[in-house]
Formats: sequence, C-alpha cells, structure tokens
Amino acid sequence: MTTLDDLPIRDDLRGKKPYGAPQAHVRVELNVNENTHPVPEAVIDDIVARTREALTSINRYPDREFTQLRESLAAYLGHGLTAANIWAANGSNEVIQQHMQAFGGPGRSVLAFPPTYSMHSIIANGTGTTWITAERDADFRISPETAVAAIKANNPSIVFFCTPNNPTGTPVSVETIAAAYDATDGIVFVDEAYAEFAPDGSGTALSLLEGRPRLMVSRTMSKAFAFAGARVGYLAADPAVVDAIRLVRLPYHLSALTQAAAVGALAHAPEMLAMVDDIKAQRDRLVTELANMGYHPYESAANFVLFGNVANPQDTFDKLLAQGIIIRDIGIANHLRVTAGTEAETSEFLAALSELNGTLA
Repeated sequence: MTTLDDLPIRDDLRGKKPYGAPQAHVRVELNVNENTHPVPEAVIDDIVARTREALTSINRYPDREFTQLRESLAAYLGHGLTAANIWAANGSNEVIQQHMQAFGGPGRSVLAFPPTYSMHSIIANGTGTTWITAERDADFRISPETAVAAIKANNPSIVFFCTPNNPTGTPVSVETIAAAYDATDGIVFVDEAYAEFAPDGSGTALSLLEGRPRLMVSRTMSKAFAFAGARVGYLAADPAVVDAIRLVRLPYHLSALTQAAAVGALAHAPEMLAMVDDIKAQRDRLVTELANMGYHPYESAANFVLFGNVANPQDTFDKLLAQGIIIRDIGIANHLRVTAGTEAETSEFLAALSELNGTLA
C-alpha cells in the first residue's frame, strides 16, 4: 500500500501532522469550542427562505465580491467600517490562509506566541512561511515590552496574535497590539475568533485599524453566531489589504448558499447573540467550580476554560469520555481545556469530574 512517504510531496511538509481535533460524537461534546446552543427556530426559518431563494439562480455563479455579505458584516462590526474594509471566506482558517498566501510564503516568516491556535502554524507550513515562536509572560499574557522585544529579536514578516487566545483564553491588550505594530514594518494579524465572549468593555483591535494599513483583524461566525457548520469567517482591514487578497483567492470561493445563510444570520444578530451571555455565565461558573475542586483554572475571555493541576490528563480525558463527555487535551502538561456548554452540559461535566476527582491517579 502506498504511504505518504512514498509520494513526492514538498520536503518541508514531510513529518508534519494535519489538524487533529477528535471527532468523537458523544452525549456531551465540549472539546472544540463550538457554541452548544442551537440556532433559534425563527432564525432558521428565515435562513431557509433566503437559501431557497438563492437556489432559484443556483445555475449561475454567485456574486464574486459577495457585496451584500460584506455590507452586512461591516454594519455588524461598526467602528466606521464599510464593505471596502471587509473580506470573507469559508471559515476564518481560509481567511488566514489567503492572508498568508498574499503576505507570507517562502523567504518570509511569521512570529507567534505559543501556546496558541494550532492551525496558525499548520497554515504557515502549508504556505511555506517560516514559523518563529517567542515566549509569553506569566499566566500566558503578552505585555507590550515582551511583544516588542520578540519582534526586534526576530524581524518577522508577520506577527500573529490570538485574542482571546486559544487554548488559554487570555486576552492580548490593544496596547500590546499597537506597540507591536509600531515595532515592525511587516504585517500584524490579530485573530479575534472569540471576541464576542470577552467581558463588556474589553478592547478590540478593530479600534486600531484607522491609520494602520498593515493591521488585519479576523473574526468568525462559528462561535458566537453558532454557525460552525456554515463555515463563514471574515477579515477587517484597510481596503488595500482586500485588494491584495483578491490576487490569491479562488474565483467564486463563497457559494451563493453560504452568502445567503450568512446574510440571514446577520439580519438576526440580536437573537443569534442572545445565547452569549448564558455561555459567559457557564464559563465563569467553570472557573469558580474548577478552582473549588483544587484545579487551577485560568481567567478566560473566551467560551472555554483551560485548567491546570491535572495529575493525569490522559486518564481524566479517557474516564470522562467513557461517560459520554469529551473535552480536550491540548498538549500542555497537567492541563486540560473544556468548552462552556449549556447549563445542563456544564453541570454534567462538573459532576462527573467531581466524582472522578478523588479516584484519579
């Protein structure tokens, strides 16, 4: 049987591993930071009607510039943005990939601060961009001084920040992002996939876009909008950045059905986001109750909680899975990560972990 090693793939891809989040379908799935709340029925009805309308002309190519979707996204984000500032693709991973195709590549580098979202390094590898890492501060923070020192030491083409950071949940301040921008002549890319779950009044890199044409901010509809299966991510940046991404995107990359569904969801933003407060409450409950059990949960501004003091993460993971509950071992020693689910799902996880707490080796 032919194996990967038998194929003439690029040398720089040999030995690499693809994204590997478990796909086990069990009763309580709290492992990949999905929004566990379903889309409201009334919103579903409107989205179905819009996609049905799109099907009446499905024999034609979709709007290549997805104009209505970009207008809807700009209106949702605010901050004085217009459609000219917006780009969208099939999930924020594709947005990041297109960005790396335009601004990364062989002979260029990207600086990141692990632990962070695993797809960032995979996309860098896939585009032939050199992956460089720097240390974080205590409790997974990144101060302006730390960011600037790492940039000066490595002179990267691109600097990546993820805020709130996955898998730690920690935010990166706008002061750190602004300092990083001033310290480099390259691109500063900020992944804000979990921004809607941050505490009220939290800063966003969107507020820094004016006058900073090398700053890019990505978001997704997968998390707060409960739209993971629809695959819609987007970018806010200077219009010149959008022009650059047009050079590498595939034509008609967003289907008419995707565009219709996303516009429909954005038309109901208040209803779609109504579940966010409940998710934040369950996240904060996880932080409190995990601490009460003797674990070390980290402050989180996302829809998940990273917790340490886990004596045997694999044993804990396996025993929870045996009860139909899946969380995530993200490879940090003595740590696990759990998504904030519904109140019932969160209660079931906490009860199961509490029961295991006294029996695990």
